[in-house]
Order: sequence, then C-alpha cells, then structure tokens
Amino acid sequence: MADALSVLDLVAVGEGHTTREALRTSARLARLAEARGFQRYWVAEHHSMPGIASSSPAVILAYLAAQTTRIRLGSGGVMLPNHAPLVVAEQFHTLEAMAPGRVDLGLGRAPGTDQLTARALRRTHGPATGDTFPADVAELLGFLDDDFPDGHPYRRVHAVPGPVQGPSGGRPAVWLLGSSGFSAQLAGRLGLPFAFAHHFAGHHTVPALELYRQSFRPSPVLAEPYTVVGVFAFAAESEEQARDQALTGALTTVRFRSGRPGLVPTPEEARSHVFTAYERKILGGWLEHAVHGTPDVVRERLDELRKRTQADELMLASNAHGLQERLTSLSLIADSYGM
Repeated sequence: MADALSVLDLVAVGEGHTTREALRTSARLARLAEARGFQRYWVAEHHSMPGIASSSPAVILAYLAAQTTRIRLGSGGVMLPNHAPLVVAEQFHTLEAMAPGRVDLGLGRAPGTDQLTARALRRTHGPATGDTFPADVAELLGFLDDDFPDGHPYRRVHAVPGPVQGPSGGRPAVWLLGSSGFSAQLAGRLGLPFAFAHHFAGHHTVPALELYRQSFRPSPVLAEPYTVVGVFAFAAESEEQARDQALTGALTTVRFRSGRPGLVPTPEEARSHVFTAYERKILGGWLEHAVHGTPDVVRERLDELRKRTQADELMLASNAHGLQERLTSLSLIADSYGM
C-alpha cells in the first residue's frame, strides 16, 4: 500500500516509570497499531540499557501475540551474533505456531550494546564483530527450513518446532537489518527484504538502499526488492510538546554513547539540558533525521522521506519518555493518514 506504516518498539522505560508499565504500554500500542491498520509491530533487542526493556524480543513477542490477532509481529531485530542460530530458529518457530502467518524474524549483525556487555552475552573474550554474520544467517536459514545438504555437520540436527514435524503451513519471514551497506548487500544477494536504521544512520540511508536494490537477486521468498526505513517520529498537538519528547530520546542516546546509560529522562530535564558540541557530535544526525511536530508536519516530513528513499514502508520509532504521549502520537499520525 502507498502509505504503509509500521511501528518499532524499544519498550522505553522513563524516569518515574517501571518496566511493568512500559510493557503494558507496548501491549496497548500493539493493539492500537492493529486497530488503526499499521502493517507490523517490531521489537528491538538491546542490552544493559536501563531505559530500554527490550532485551528479550522473543519473550515480548509472545506476550504481544496473545494481545493481538492480525498485525504482523517481529524482531527489529534479533542481534544474531549474540545467539546460537538453532536457538533463534526454535524460538521463532514457536512464535510462528502461536501466531501463524504473522511473524517476522529481523536479523542484525551488531551486538545491540557495548563491547563489555557483548562479551558477557557471548561468553567469549574477543571483540564483538559481525564477521561471522553471513555464515550465521546461512546456518539459521538451514535450521528454519530443515534444509542442510548431505554431509553438513548439522544434517541430523533439527529445530523443534520445525519442518521435521511435518507440514506446518509456513515459517517466520526472515529480514536483514542494517545501518550500512554490508547487510544491504547481503540481503540483496539472498533475496530477502531489508530494513534500514535511518533513525541513527540517516546519512547512509539512500546509498545503502541503492546498494540493496542493485545487489538484489530474486529468491523463493521475494521476487522484487522490498525496503523498510526506520525513523524516529513523534507527533503532538503542539510543536513544543513533540520536541520535548524528541529531546528525551536524544538525551538518552547521548548518555548511552557516552558510557552513562540510564532511564529515559523527563521532558523537563531534557528541555533544560544544553547539548555541548561534543554531545552533538555523539548524536551525529540523530536530531537532524528525527521527525517531530504537529501531525501535519510529521506527515509532510514522513512523505518526503518516503519519496527520497523510495521505501516501501516506514517504521516509526518513538523511544520517548511519556507512556500516554506515545499512544497519543501514534493515534495522531494514524489520523493524519486517514487510518
């Protein structure tokens, strides 16, 4: 559809709120997104960040599957270097059994955290890299399809639930996620849909999407390139309210990248914070590429982004402080599109 919109949820936990409240808000957001006709609802994997409670996407997706009936649910993404491919295949085949035909498995090659936490996750001593990502993706696809060739060391290992149990009617849709050209090119070669993180790598969006389209080879799951662009988007009745919420996300980002992660600050704290030149350098293009304002302004900027990137779908992230404000923002954006 021409105005396809989706939601990326980081399960943000703000000052004065709890993880329980954040998860309940995610359930309300997912139900709202479903009712208003959004395409899909994804959850991102992050670790050791007090302000983001999405360390276990598969668990959260199971919770959301019980709260919804139609909207596609997925990971945006599972950070594959943190996990054994067999475990991921079994988790997402289980989710597919819970919500048949509406599970997306988005895969990222970054750790979703700092290097020390990545080491704790993986129980390894070397630096966290994505060097094995293509091989890990291939292994995961082999487990999802139960399709290792003769002679492969895992030929007799099966993901359960999975095809070894007999026809099930489908499997999770696999996506690759990225913020550079590496995953874009790999997604193209494999004939998989591709989602780009414009919200924190906006200067690379168009080149990466062009590389994906140039590299694309039709596959059994996708005949033509399909792209999603993730963007921070927040709407409010006034520009000031929207900017206040956007600033809470910006300050959260600065603190994490400075080695000082914490809960998402209040609008009052974010409003009074003066971003230094160093902090703006840390932010990079975050503020420049964030979309916030009144509903008409947000729609205008989203439409411009869609036109500039030729994205098939926009995925809206809003890791802001306010719980009710996030619900209101999604409703206002849906209203502006007549959804």
